[in-house]
Amino acid sequence: MTKHKPKVLFLSTGSATRSLIAEGCLRALTGDRFDVVSVGVEASASSPLAGEVMKEIGIDISAQKTKSVAQSLKEPFGHVITMCDTSKERNPVFPFALGVLHWSIPDPNTAAGLPEQKAEVFRLVRDEIRDKVKQFVIDSAQIKPTELSIA
Repeated sequence: MTKHKPKVLFLSTGSATRSLIAEGCLRALTGDRFDVVSVGVEASASSPLAGEVMKEIGIDISAQKTKSVAQSLKEPFGHVITMCDTSKERNPVFPFALGVLHWSIPDPNTAAGLPEQKAEVFRLVRDEIRDKVKQFVIDSAQIKPTELSIA
């Protein structure tokens, strides 16, 4: 008998940055214990800066692609996690989701300033998402806190 992996959907708005960071963190933390998908209310590419700050902690998200939320409406997800207030407001109904969580994460793509200042905003967002993903994994009882290790 095979055990089904919990399916997690990270939903962001037009910018795929936050959902792709969350997907990368979940994959790095848990390997293949979850099926994970990143979607956007409007699918778009992630910022190259997101890839750079993820590489700083040993996670490569360059192969990850986001889908449009419309592509995922008929899939049964155990968990749907909205990444920002706009995606929460525009979140379609996922009738099979066991749980819907909302994380109010600022969009790092709106950061102003010099390149290093923008990179610092991306790092702060990355770290906040990583911490929330760790807590999600612990709360979902899929892995013990002592087994979690990414920078």
